[in-house]
Amino acid sequence: MNMSERDQKALKYLGGALLLAGAIYFWPAGAAVETAAAANGSEVLEKRLSNSRALLLQVPDKQAVLKQAQADLGVREKGLLVADTAAQAQAQLFQILRRVGRAQGPPIEVRATEIGQARLFGEDYGEVSVAVSFECGIEQLVNLLADLGAQPELLATSEIRVGQAAGAQKVIPVRLTISGIVPRKLIPEKKGLSF
Repeated sequence: MNMSERDQKALKYLGGALLLAGAIYFWPAGAAVETAAAANGSEVLEKRLSNSRALLLQVPDKQAVLKQAQADLGVREKGLLVADTAAQAQAQLFQILRRVGRAQGPPIEVRATEIGQARLFGEDYGEVSVAVSFECGIEQLVNLLADLGAQPELLATSEIRVGQAAGAQKVIPVRLTISGIVPRKLIPEKKGLSF
C-alpha cells in the first residue's frame, strides 16, 4: 500500500499526538489520585489522633464523676433494709414501725398487722410492705409520719386510710401501709408464663 507523503506525515503526527494524549491521560491522573488519597489519609489520621487525645483528656473527669456517683449510691444504699430473706426484711420493717409508734406520746399500740407481698422496685431493688391498724389522735398520726420519714432506712408510706373520729378524745382509726427498699436478691423470681 502506497501512501502519499501527506498521509505519512499525518500518521506520524497522529501517532505522536496519541502517545502524548495517553501519557497525559494515564500518568498524571494516577499520581494525583495517590497524592489526594495520601493527603486524605493523613488528614483522617490527624483527626483520629486529635479525637483520641480529647477522649484521653476526658478520662480523669469521667473517673471523678464515676467515683462521685458510686459514693452517692453507697450513701443511699445504706438505707436499704438488710436481711437474709424478704420475710426478715418485713419483720424488720414492722419492728421499726413499732419502735417509732412506742416513742410517740402517748404511745401508739398496733392492733392488727398485715404482711404484704415482696415485689420488684425498678431493676435493681425490691420492695417489702407491712400494713398496720391502730387508733390515735390526729397530732399523733402527723408526728408518727414525720418520725417515720426521719428514719435512716429507706421507708415510705404506701397507703393511709383514716376513719372518722370517735369519742370525746377524738381518736381516729388508721390503717397505714409502710414500704421499705431491699436488695434485688431478696425478691423471689416469678415462675411460669407471664403475659
